[in-house]
Amino acid sequence: MTNKIAYQGVQGAYSEQACKSAFPNLTPIPCESFQEAMWLAENGETYLAMIPLENSTAGRVEEIYRLIPKMKLHVIGEHFEPVTHCLVGIKNTTIGEIKTVASHPQALAQCQGNIALLGLEAIAKLDTAGAAKEISVLQDPTKTAIASKLAADIYDLQILRENFEDVSGNTTRFFILSAEKIVPEYDPKVSYITSLIFQVRNIPAALYKALGGFATNGINLLKIESYMSNNITQGSQFHVDIDGHIDAKAMRLALEELAFFADDVRILGTYESHRFRCQLPK
Repeated sequence: MTNKIAYQGVQGAYSEQACKSAFPNLTPIPCESFQEAMWLAENGETYLAMIPLENSTAGRVEEIYRLIPKMKLHVIGEHFEPVTHCLVGIKNTTIGEIKTVASHPQALAQCQGNIALLGLEAIAKLDTAGAAKEISVLQDPTKTAIASKLAADIYDLQILRENFEDVSGNTTRFFILSAEKIVPEYDPKVSYITSLIFQVRNIPAALYKALGGFATNGINLLKIESYMSNNITQGSQFHVDIDGHIDAKAMRLALEELAFFADDVRILGTYESHRFRCQLPK
């Protein structure tokens, strides 16, 4: 078994930090795209892939939700990584001379208020660390990037503002993906999450009927995301994270009812709830 874990971005990306936090014994492998990172895990070139799903400030990572229905990988875990954005520039740069800030669109969205306060032009890039790497090469004092402290250290950049995000407590949730289906043995004392996708039939109240089984069996839905299917005349697709283990009796009953009202039900994975959820307000 390989001891590598794939992530999207270059060295210094927040996804690399997530890999190191969750799997300190695995070697992070940078990839140019989310699809490449997932492909490496799917083909066994890496043991896992660490893929960002959503951020507490900027919402879901749109591209990931487009890729999930097509992937062959299994969700075997989740990871929450605190995000502290830094405004970085080349050495000896001052706030007064900077004009532009570059980063991934998610990072720009998470710092939108502070960007506006400084009157900076925001420039979208493929990833945060890549933006930091680029300004280190350009050596232009008017250009800055939003990136991690790790990226600033790697590319020898000056941190102009730390905690540059608009909202404190900014956190990104990641899916841990594997080519191998790994389902933990059910323990009633442990908190689990089951993630799945399905397509509703094109009939009135289809979603209400499809999800009714979870309500009648006392199962909590943690999140629901909608997709448009490839055929616009068909019913919509949904991604759902459910509080519970697939082998629990109530879950089995709810899934039986879901299958009656929905098409193409696919279980993405069942995994232990991350400890970060215990810190969330009830």
